[in-house]
Parts: sequence; C-alpha cells; structure tokens
Amino acid sequence: MNSFEGIGQWAATFACENAPEGALVKITDNGTVGVCADGDDFCGMVLSAGRDGEACTVALGGMVTAGYTGDAPALGWSGLSADSSGGVKKNDAAGRKYLVVDVDTDGQTVTFVL
Repeated sequence: MNSFEGIGQWAATFACENAPEGALVKITDNGTVGVCADGDDFCGMVLSAGRDGEACTVALGGMVTAGYTGDAPALGWSGLSADSSGGVKKNDAAGRKYLVVDVDTDGQTVTFVL
C-alpha cells in the first residue's frame, strides 16, 4: 500500500466561510476561502479548521487525497474540478490538469498533486 499523504505540502491560513476539513476551496474574497460549487476550479484543500469556522489552514501545494464522484479520474495528467460534495470530479474538457498518482475505485478517492 502506498502512502503519499503530505508529501511536498505547503499551506497558508485564511479566513474561512465554514469550509470543513478535507473540503476543496476557492478564493472568495481578500484572504478568504469558501467551499467550491460544482464545476469550480479549486485552489487547495482544507487541512484544519478553527472551532468557530472562521479560520482554516489550506494546503496550496503538494499531494492530497480527496473523494471523487462520477467516473474515476485517469492516472497521469488528468482534468479535475470540484464536485458538489467537497471533493473532485473528472473534467477533462475544461478542468485544470493535475498529476494523479493513485485512484482507489473501491473507496472512490484520488490522490493528486495540487
């Protein structure tokens, strides 16, 4: 079993619009992130959130694992965009390309480089 968790990660703290840990987020205002809508491009993944939900640490680079919906993303350079559940979906037509290194079809997770 491979473990890519945290390899090369770098993160920053943002004001947060109640984004839960593990959610993919986008910039919504100066220094602020919020949960992505279906089809959005994302800037990172929430690693931890304050108890009040007003601040969070966001991975902006490195390897992360997210849930996916729909068809499994392809290994290698694959288009991904946010889905409506805080994860990702395959989006080869318009999605930004990410290096996908592991796809777990049983657990419906994908590991990729931000």
